[in-house]
Amino acid sequence: MRKILHYAFNRVVITALLVLLQVGFFLLEILRWGNYYVEIAFVLRLLSFGAVVYIIWKPNNPEVKLAWIVPILVFPLLGGVLYLAFGHVLIPKKLRDSMNRTDELVKKSLIQQEHVIGQLEQMNPAVANQSRYLCDYADTPIWTNTATMYFADGESYWKQLLCDLEQASHFIFLEYFILGEGKMWNAVLEILERKVQEGVEVRLIYDDVGSVFILPKNYHVMLEKKGIKCEAFNRLIPFMSLILNNRDHRKIVVIDGKIGYTGGINMADEYINYTHPYGDHWKDAGIRIEGEAVWNFTVMFLQMWNMSRYTEEDYSRFYYHFEQKPAAKGYVQPYRDTPFDNEVVGENVYLNIIGYAKRYVYIFTPYLVMDYEMQTALKLAAKRGVDVRIVLPGVPDKRTIYWLSQSNYQTFIQAGIKIYQYTPGFLHSKCVLCDDELATVGTINFDYRSFYHHFECGVFMYQADAIADIKKDMEATFEASELVTLEWCKKKFVKTNVIGPVLKLFSPLL
Repeated sequence: MRKILHYAFNRVVITALLVLLQVGFFLLEILRWGNYYVEIAFVLRLLSFGAVVYIIWKPNNPEVKLAWIVPILVFPLLGGVLYLAFGHVLIPKKLRDSMNRTDELVKKSLIQQEHVIGQLEQMNPAVANQSRYLCDYADTPIWTNTATMYFADGESYWKQLLCDLEQASHFIFLEYFILGEGKMWNAVLEILERKVQEGVEVRLIYDDVGSVFILPKNYHVMLEKKGIKCEAFNRLIPFMSLILNNRDHRKIVVIDGKIGYTGGINMADEYINYTHPYGDHWKDAGIRIEGEAVWNFTVMFLQMWNMSRYTEEDYSRFYYHFEQKPAAKGYVQPYRDTPFDNEVVGENVYLNIIGYAKRYVYIFTPYLVMDYEMQTALKLAAKRGVDVRIVLPGVPDKRTIYWLSQSNYQTFIQAGIKIYQYTPGFLHSKCVLCDDELATVGTINFDYRSFYHHFECGVFMYQADAIADIKKDMEATFEASELVTLEWCKKKFVKTNVIGPVLKLFSPLL
């Protein structure tokens, strides 16, 4: 039943239903609507025309514009309705005012320490420029004195998280896109309930759309009764475009302001391989940080919390003052991305790393649905001699996106990029590694949803301890994966050269 509901509310299915509805519209003209059809059709066409004008005027990626204009012109009656549902972001005034107030709190709370960025400038000006970009456009400073620990799977992430939660003494913040009842979440919930009884403040945000089919209705109310302050983000309220399009895709844990987590790992049993919905193994990645950089995550969570509840509070009371700073090398910069600032931070971080590469760029991503800029950057890096390797799932979770990703294989391979498919199952990690120096681990997929529509986050690292472990995991994953060849692409000709290219025209909508 869960899988049936998942497909029933899939974006592609809803789009197809709207097309069928348009066909039905013409049939009903004869049977029911009679003379009223002219007036109704005029209003719908006017809506579609207005949508096209707005799309052209809006400063957006040309591929995204084209992907919306084509279906609107092909289906002028319901194309405008489709855009209102999935493409247009109408932010209510109350929410916009709350965003502006919380943004000001973020700017006041997250201030770059000049001696840190100055040291980085002397070591590597190019990396310092990347860091300044994140500080200026995502309001997230870079830090030293922060230890990093990389997790190559959900099982090790979960075990360490349980240990850290047990040590919490002041507060616990959790923010997840998917939250599902089961072995993983139940073990965490048991600790949270005990911690509440001990006087620890516990707050939880989960995305209502991401968890809609795996949690009971009003689950946030049930948790509130247990003493856990809870917010179901994107609840089904009358802002349809906001609910369906702009989701909280972040995965953040903050414990006492001194330990933080992020990565691709949600709170559901497939992430710890207790269940196996896609193949024999779910491959994911997470990052744990301990030290000064955790403050970025604390403020990120508090902004989302206060923006969702239309409240304000003193962030400084959650700041952890380290009497003894963790012994760690390198620089660590947790960063955020939001769909409301017209700045594609997540994509730009990836582009900057790819452009910086001199020897290699290794990438983990479950999806490969990218705009022209990203495709060009990857191909150009390979053509200038950089070893570019991308690992994707061998078993898909969404077949349409799988075929769309595979439609890029042939041109990428011809440009010199090595494409791997993780044969044991589904790969959900979102990691980029470059030249043994730079890495980012987070929630951001190589697709339009993450780049343009979701709330996302990641950790940018330079010469941090975890980088060696990330490389070790990537090299092991190459060995466990299938190297895709041009001969493989020829055997999959229909999917990679017929179905995929057709889907590519509508890729920003998927």
